[in-house]
Amino acid sequence: MQMMVRVIAVSSLIHMIPFTANAQAPVQRYRLAAAQILGTSLQSSTAYDQLGELCDHVGNRISGSERLDQAIAWAVKTMKADGLQNVHTEKILVPYWKRGTEKAWTISPQRHELSVLGLGMSVATPQGGITADVVVVGSYDELDRLGEAGVKGKIVLYDVPFAGYGKTVGYRVGGASRAAKYGAVASLVRSVGSLSFDTPHTGTLSYNENLPKIPSAAVTIENSMMMRRMAQRGERIQLHLEMDNILIPDQPSANVVGEIVGKEKPQEVVLMGGHLDSWDVGQGAQDDGVGCLITLGAARAILDAGLHPKRTIRVVFFTNEENGDFGGKGYRDAHKPELGNFVAVLESDSGNGPVKGFTLDFHGEGPSKISVATPEEKDRAGKSLARMKSLNPLLEPLGATNMELGGSGTDVGSMVAEGVPGIGVSHDTTHYWEIHHTKADTFDKVIKLDMQKNIAAVGILAYVLAEMDETLR
Repeated sequence: MQMMVRVIAVSSLIHMIPFTANAQAPVQRYRLAAAQILGTSLQSSTAYDQLGELCDHVGNRISGSERLDQAIAWAVKTMKADGLQNVHTEKILVPYWKRGTEKAWTISPQRHELSVLGLGMSVATPQGGITADVVVVGSYDELDRLGEAGVKGKIVLYDVPFAGYGKTVGYRVGGASRAAKYGAVASLVRSVGSLSFDTPHTGTLSYNENLPKIPSAAVTIENSMMMRRMAQRGERIQLHLEMDNILIPDQPSANVVGEIVGKEKPQEVVLMGGHLDSWDVGQGAQDDGVGCLITLGAARAILDAGLHPKRTIRVVFFTNEENGDFGGKGYRDAHKPELGNFVAVLESDSGNGPVKGFTLDFHGEGPSKISVATPEEKDRAGKSLARMKSLNPLLEPLGATNMELGGSGTDVGSMVAEGVPGIGVSHDTTHYWEIHHTKADTFDKVIKLDMQKNIAAVGILAYVLAEMDETLR
């Protein structure tokens, strides 16, 4: 009876995928396979249940921690249970930044406790903390205009409204060193997110090794805006900050790898994955536990549908994306001899919002680079994008047809730089940035049906890339 129900369900799904009279068109050749993957994805709650287990039994998984070690062991067991072949780990050394006690409050114009989260890799404050005046700026230009005369000995607060992650995150990453250049004793950054509810958003920073390293933390949107208003009224803002985090010597970690070995061209690889590490707050559900389980779920959906592609589909759970990218770079270095056989590298790392399409990162020729590409590079990128767009009818039932040039992902980016076509999963991020890098990144916010549809979209794309005669190269 169960098999009969499945056959009827798949039969109805086939008719959801548009028919084309061209016998060579991917739509025609892969309609049945796409329907089977869609059907198995919608019928299964396995990936959703696995994510709940990872979040509830392991929780957040910062690079180098015992919890990440537990997650790696869990991932090996889970990949094997899902039927992947050649499941193994590949060792990587990673940094271990350990959060300590963090607290801050304004002393004047009145005492006000602030919700703060230290930025990853930040140095600690001196014992007893730092007490200093706060200078509020809204841009690097404003900071530069103040110069040493307006900044030395003070705490710089970057009150920069969220204008999209890529446009705003630079203040979190580089703000400490830019402030230190003018003699600041610490820096604060308005949380890089679209919503706060007094919940700060953490994330890594990067120090300029030629400048002093000063402690840096994120404050909530509410508290950042409050201090902006105080500054606009001409009030003196004096603040006390304490952070006793430490950087521990590099620790052993690992990428986790499993495969569906190709039946005709096993040496050619379609790689897909996410990163298993997370920040040390919340449960790391959206960033990026769900990305790992979407790609593993996509591989399992292909297996459950009884499909066996020509090329190998490889699933990789990368380590240390959040504060170093040693997992991605280490994987590239270990596999350089075979990168010429990689058909594509796909990463899902922007939550579980419905997939709207995919971005093609062809030899780094995203929107920022295509304008300066040679005519030959533009032609090559255009042809590859056209090949991606030809698959749209297969993805139309899922609304995942927005194909464009863009980024791929941090973990696969170093392989893209070596010439491998990269693919990013374009999730709807409307609510992702509200909880990104916060204590609120928990499993309860993952919508099961969205995850099932996302698994189907990634599974269909991965299968066709592993099966089709031509490749994105």
